[in-house]
Amino acid sequence: MLDELKEEEIVKKVGGRFRLSTLIQKRLVQLNAGSRPLVEADTHDKMSVVLQEILRDKIYLDRSNEIRTTGDLPVSTDGRALDLDNL
Repeated sequence: MLDELKEEEIVKKVGGRFRLSTLIQKRLVQLNAGSRPLVEADTHDKMSVVLQEILRDKIYLDRSNEIRTTGDLPVSTDGRALDLDNL
């Protein structure tokens, strides 16, 4: 489980060790509050679940250090998802 943290791949994927620890901490809080895991895991170890979510590109930190899931799009002021392809 923690072997993933020793590899530079996961650190580079999120943009550094500080961002990695922030992402892990925030996601663990969500899971402990009852959020559903985004990956199938054969374990109840929430740390392993979070690491797998990161490695499988299911979660990331946005520019304001908030957790986003793959597929989240910024929302416009009228409530519709913004079309980023036309920017």
